[in-house]
Amino acid sequence: MARPRNKNLNSIFAAILMLMVVIIVGLVGYRILGFTMLEAFYQTIITIATVGFKEVHELSPKGMIFTSFLIIFSFGIFAYAVTTLTRYIVEGVYRNTIKDTRVKRKIDRLTDHVVICGYGRNGKQAATELLEHRVPLLVVEKDPDIIQVLRNTSDMLYVEGDAVEEEILTQCRLPYARALISTLPIDADNLFVVLTAKETNPNLTIISRASMDHADVKLKRAGASNVIMPDKIGGQRMAKLVAQPDIVEFVDFMLLQSTENVILEEISCENIAECHAGKSIRELDLRNESGANIIGMKLADMSYRINPLPETELQSSDRLFVLGTRRQIERLKKLISTEAT
Repeated sequence: MARPRNKNLNSIFAAILMLMVVIIVGLVGYRILGFTMLEAFYQTIITIATVGFKEVHELSPKGMIFTSFLIIFSFGIFAYAVTTLTRYIVEGVYRNTIKDTRVKRKIDRLTDHVVICGYGRNGKQAATELLEHRVPLLVVEKDPDIIQVLRNTSDMLYVEGDAVEEEILTQCRLPYARALISTLPIDADNLFVVLTAKETNPNLTIISRASMDHADVKLKRAGASNVIMPDKIGGQRMAKLVAQPDIVEFVDFMLLQSTENVILEEISCENIAECHAGKSIRELDLRNESGANIIGMKLADMSYRINPLPETELQSSDRLFVLGTRRQIERLKKLISTEAT
């Protein structure tokens, strides 16, 4: 996969190339003036470095003219090369380049991941939640300061660049991704990201942020699976905090619990054991056997069933919303996927 060469490395290569050209010009010039190869090399180095050492031989008028022009043309190039190399090492550019190279190697092997375009408030919250659930993710961000924060974050994968540029998105292995979340502040940018992602991977789940009214309709037409409007959700939340404050705080408390406490998780029944398919929740006795509570279901027709009755039969197309500790939820997963003995 082709990637644009690192700008810092380009500067290093340019500085070295110019320095090599000056050295070659010096070698050729002093050789013509009668110096040996070693003498020509030494004379060139002390000339472009302006260290003030004595010349190898007394210079003829032609040698003086050549040396003068060599100093004039090489002084700026030598200073640029030294400054660039020093910055590359002292300011951490070298360390950043090594980290970027390692990250790119990991990205080349990345599969079943989530791409987050934009690491602002929404993007950061999404990343935190995904990391809590151990979902592999890749962040696309153009702000150099934010990229530096990501570099310093352990095991964080990132691509530096503007997500609206198709070349940047191609680095994110979208054909192998599970989902894409676009949290860019401008709706037009999110629309472009959605279009590009959907064209690259038609089966990709795409979640997009929207700010303006009716932008959600356009984003869904472009291929977004879901569209979130933070401002609208914020207003609804404010109203509910007035009308039903305890319910809102309870739901937040439940959703934001750490993995050691009670959590709400979605479980697919696609791996349900054949002997369990078609049996009811009561027959499987899932609550008593696992300790977890099934508080909702998503059926094959995309409809939802809240607090399903004990008589509800489970099918492989169902998705369960389960409340419990992580250990209880893992126990429930094993129960529905294990053949009866």
